[in-house]
Amino acid sequence: MAQAYLEYRFTINPKSPWEDILLAQLQQLPFDSFLSTDEGLNAYLPKTQKEDNFLDSIALLDHDKVEIEFTVTEIPPENWNAKWESKFQPIFVGSDCVIRADFHKNQGKTYELIINPKMSFGTGHHPTTHMMMEFVLEETLKDKIVLDMGCGTGVLGILASKKGARAVDAIDFDPWCIENTIENAKTNKCKNIRSSQAANLESTQPYYDSIFANINRNVLLEQIPSYGQALKVGGGLFLSGFYRSDVEILQKACQKENLTLTSTKEKEQWCALKFIK
Repeated sequence: MAQAYLEYRFTINPKSPWEDILLAQLQQLPFDSFLSTDEGLNAYLPKTQKEDNFLDSIALLDHDKVEIEFTVTEIPPENWNAKWESKFQPIFVGSDCVIRADFHKNQGKTYELIINPKMSFGTGHHPTTHMMMEFVLEETLKDKIVLDMGCGTGVLGILASKKGARAVDAIDFDPWCIENTIENAKTNKCKNIRSSQAANLESTQPYYDSIFANINRNVLLEQIPSYGQALKVGGGLFLSGFYRSDVEILQKACQKENLTLTSTKEKEQWCALKFIK
């Protein structure tokens, strides 16, 4: 079943430039997502990842030029479909693609994706998902082997399948995401998506033509070497889930794996990158 999360709400005064500095320090800890707010910054991590006094390493909390306070709230692993259904509207990506729920009418697009996320990430609302969808739409994937790493709802893999991919591997560490991906793949009649639960990529030989990983900076930095090994020469690696300030360190990590940056997208301070091997 899905896991509980902890939400850390940081109030920062003054907010600039200290929000960016705090974000950089927090990214060294096992937080897996962040949200900029009017008051400061929210940070989220699985409850199981929290260790006693783990914020002691954040030197900025004791800095004399900025006031930072925080509260911690547990977010239970509840099914939020009812709330989601009351607010969710179809998401259009370009002129040919739409992400909608099964209770929305057909929009008449070339790529009509029916996604019911339950507790998984990936409806196209978040800038990172939207940019990665744009990358998938731009790629020629017919007869290609594709990896959707950190698949969430499976939305990227489903679009890749609809674009003609020969086989799609959808991997996530959260069993709820795997269950959700399987359901969504079935709803979209995508029979070539293989979904499996794992925290890391096990393949050590060139196998994939395209790898899409929308996760977060720390996990990407840890896993980029395995992506480099599993990607065929000439293949594309597509990354998102991080801020503009993270691009340089991710590019350096990819360069070590002979991956060359060829395209950058940016939306609301979030970035997505394309590398070629």
